[in-house]
Amino acid sequence: MNILQVLPELNVGGVETGTVDLAKYLVRSGHKAVVVSNGGELVKELEAVGATHYRLGVHKKSILSVIRLIPELAAIIKKEKIDIVHARSRVPAWIAYFASRRVNAVFITTCHGFYKKHIFSSVMGWGKRVIVLSNVIARHMIEDFHVSHERIRLVPRSVDLEKFKYRAPDKIRPKEFNVGIIGRITPIKGHLYFIKAMAKVSRVVPKIKIWIVGEASASKEAHKEQIQVLVRRLGLWPYTEFLGTQRNIPEVLSHLDLLVLATTTHEAFGRVIIEAQASGVPVVATEVGGVVDIIEDEKTGLLVPPADPKAMAEAIVRYYKDPLLAQNLAENAYKKVQEKYNVELMVKNTLEVYKDALSNFKILIIKFSSLGDIILSTAALRAIREKFRGNYKISFLVGEESKDALLRSPYIDELIVADLKNKDKGLKGLISMAAHLRKKNFDIIIDLQNNRSSHILSFLTFCLNRYGYNNGKFGFLLNHRIKDEKPAMDPVTHQFRILKMLGIDLNDYRLELWPSQQDEQYIDDLLNSHWLSAKQRIVGINISASSRWLTKNWPLIHIARLSEELDFKDMRVLITGTSKEIPAAEKLMGMAKNTKIINTCGKTTVNQLACLIRKCAVFISSDSSPLHIAAAVGTPFVALFGPTDPLRHLPSEKKSVVINKGLSCSPCYKSKCKSIECMELITPQEVIEAIDKVLK
Repeated sequence: MNILQVLPELNVGGVETGTVDLAKYLVRSGHKAVVVSNGGELVKELEAVGATHYRLGVHKKSILSVIRLIPELAAIIKKEKIDIVHARSRVPAWIAYFASRRVNAVFITTCHGFYKKHIFSSVMGWGKRVIVLSNVIARHMIEDFHVSHERIRLVPRSVDLEKFKYRAPDKIRPKEFNVGIIGRITPIKGHLYFIKAMAKVSRVVPKIKIWIVGEASASKEAHKEQIQVLVRRLGLWPYTEFLGTQRNIPEVLSHLDLLVLATTTHEAFGRVIIEAQASGVPVVATEVGGVVDIIEDEKTGLLVPPADPKAMAEAIVRYYKDPLLAQNLAENAYKKVQEKYNVELMVKNTLEVYKDALSNFKILIIKFSSLGDIILSTAALRAIREKFRGNYKISFLVGEESKDALLRSPYIDELIVADLKNKDKGLKGLISMAAHLRKKNFDIIIDLQNNRSSHILSFLTFCLNRYGYNNGKFGFLLNHRIKDEKPAMDPVTHQFRILKMLGIDLNDYRLELWPSQQDEQYIDDLLNSHWLSAKQRIVGINISASSRWLTKNWPLIHIARLSEELDFKDMRVLITGTSKEIPAAEKLMGMAKNTKIINTCGKTTVNQLACLIRKCAVFISSDSSPLHIAAAVGTPFVALFGPTDPLRHLPSEKKSVVINKGLSCSPCYKSKCKSIECMELITPQEVIEAIDKVLK
């Protein structure tokens, strides 16, 4: 693998040291390690282990700088053939995110801090995988930045045991007792509370030595002066050394009897703790953030409340007075470091995150509606699953009213339901839905809906690869698009033109549905209740297309006459429809004389209807979802077309006949019409002839 890490600078610090450690072990394992930063004192060490460094001003908190550096970083990613771009800080992460998208590299982040809930910090949750150092940071990213749990990976910081050598604490207390605090000088590190605690300790411990390791940035010089004033005021100046930034931390730790971490806010991890424990130095730490993952109180160290000098002083004095306690806790801590925080384990876990991100992909298929179109998409769904097996997870976004058709599909890993008539309605609902999908971090979106809403939604998910038609309905928001050809073609072929861009060919037109045994039993019981003869053939007739498309409906009088004719042929008529068609069904029952029509309107679910239509010898319907169900279950059908074009909407089925009068005004795609002549001209006799033809 080719890995690029990006961070602000390469000076001494936990993030910087971890970056160099990882690069060293990546090179040792045969991978390419590239680091981009503004440079620093660790560049030589980085290059000495065989890694490559590029210097860019990725530390500057300037929008113009970020925009300017995106193409420069993208060029480096492309030149070095980078597979993974790993961002370790917020400003570099913004640059890396957009640069990665330019060249289709996988973007990963590591959260090294407890970030404030702010748009600037949100980019740290945009990685395909989001590495956290502790459980508290994992909860923070999930709860405050809405990162999905499945994208979080826990990889604690590590310590290089080749550098930090274990030295057991002295059983007999030495003349001088050296207590140190290591970290940059800033208010959150709790130096003021540490000094106040040491003032209390100095009254008990005769020869105390206080080491303050770390430097203040230019903006924190006033805070450093405040600490120095407090040291003088409390009479600790003769015993205190401000050592500034130290490059050789192992050497510093070899002289300490105790390390104190006094942080007052959530600490992401606390690398200096495990460095001290690897060196055999006991630790007193405040009970904050990721510290509780490292230190088990009274077993591997002592924990005290934050901003509590009294409790801190008491813990320090305990160590001083009880060398055996110090030795036992140090030994326990070292065993834990060896087991959980060694650098080899960190590299192994990080590599697993990289491999996982490169080998596991998530695909989203968008097809909101309608039910008939959902059924027509099952051939495409099957082909997508056959193409993308193994580590590919397929999700399907479907409308509430059509979800039942896909509930038991073996080709889907996750069914996402959109309630487009209620909570997901309108622009607000679309934005909310996009936010939900964005958390899932899809790699590929296949837009089979191909309307304005689906194109906008695809774009707002920030998915890197979005496939669909460039049909003048915001198709420019898709980055993989094909022109929608004018000549009419069947709906399955039309969908497969999109899939062709993914290397998927149309080899199998079959539509599918997946009813349960309970659905089958329900239909058997329903038909048995109508005293249906075992040898009698059933002809199913769908009574209505929809309340919206009245122009698609075949007149009830024609259905009544057809039912009477079929009764003479000893065929039992069964009518289907939703609960909205019950009044029309009752009217039909009154119009058809001396026929025992089985009325199932409003009595079936989608899957039960599939079982019912499967029982039919032939099924008759206008352009509607039951027609597509008939094709999916293999029932021969007679399709009645008027205002719509059969070339665009007819499912492929060999045992079928299409009746279309082909009027000059057809297809008109009008939902309302004064005459509906195109449907009225289709006679019952024509349908009977078509039934005979299909049955033969």
